[in-house]
Amino acid sequence: MAIIPIPAPERATGASRLPSTGGLVDRFDRPMRDLRISVTDRCNFRCVYCMPRAVFGRDYAFLDRDELLSFEEIERIARVAAAHGVRKLRLTGGEPLLRRGIEELISRLAALRTPDGEKLEIALTTNGSALTVKAQALKDAGLGRLTVSIDSLDDELFQRMNDVRFPVSRVLDGLDAAHAVGLGPIKLNMVVKRGLNDGEIEAMAAHFKGTPYTLRFIEYMDVGTSNGWSLDEVVPSAEIVERISAQHPLEPVGATVTGETAQRWRYTDGSGEIGVISSVTNTFCGTCNRARISTEGKLFTCLFATEGHDLRALLRDGADDEQLAAAMASIWGARDDRYSEIRSSLTPELRASRQRVEMSYIGG
Repeated sequence: MAIIPIPAPERATGASRLPSTGGLVDRFDRPMRDLRISVTDRCNFRCVYCMPRAVFGRDYAFLDRDELLSFEEIERIARVAAAHGVRKLRLTGGEPLLRRGIEELISRLAALRTPDGEKLEIALTTNGSALTVKAQALKDAGLGRLTVSIDSLDDELFQRMNDVRFPVSRVLDGLDAAHAVGLGPIKLNMVVKRGLNDGEIEAMAAHFKGTPYTLRFIEYMDVGTSNGWSLDEVVPSAEIVERISAQHPLEPVGATVTGETAQRWRYTDGSGEIGVISSVTNTFCGTCNRARISTEGKLFTCLFATEGHDLRALLRDGADDEQLAAAMASIWGARDDRYSEIRSSLTPELRASRQRVEMSYIGG
């Protein structure tokens, strides 16, 4: 994976500076609206599609603490991003609840405002393993939205998929704890891999139908190079919707915001909805407005990127906010990513040769 250096602050010119506020757009006129920030590369699960034990084993070298962005550095990047169009911050990992003091970071981010004085939307994606003890503190810190990954209700299968013998009942208890303290809305993500957990689609839908939680089915993606992805293992979203609707009729719901990743379907009996995220079979690159900050401060403009841009070096070399904003504008302005749109035109050999960043490093 290549890391692209950014010119040192002292070489930045007045012409490269931005005004204190103003939106950023890329080469396809896609604005930057959503910033996803990975706060740790560590996780207590070893999910087979993300951090397989064969790669992330006992001897795997995770980042040292001083390599991670500090809370002050994350807050500063988020503040500059908010001044230039970002309206949503999502904390990811690894498992973000493993980051010591995560509540302090959430509190810092919740205090930020847009140029118009509006609050930012603060969200977090977690495997749910720590929610029973963390839910109240997360709520008190100002967390708004919560997404929990849960790939099966069958305990044997769930434990096989997380590969650390963590029971699904503890994740369900965490969900109840989060709901009880008023965290929400709460969404659930199920990554569907054919031949592994695709037999659980109907059971998952039935279980969460009529609950306060919105279940979303995610097509198995070729993120990174360690999960052994194959197109044959992708269950198309259209098949998922058809299978669920055969038992519980569904109807489509229009998107509520531009750049929404999930296509929404509601139960015709009024008992809630599901979502499907179709980054393989029905791509949404054309409206993608998401940027990503890796655990050690690299800015990535696509989940499938091969290159990152080093913001941490810029911060630690003394750049001011205008120089940081100019660097982010330059990176985003050059963005032309649309990997999901061109995936089908690539040969299997070419797809396999791309050194994409790992999901655990950049977040989902």
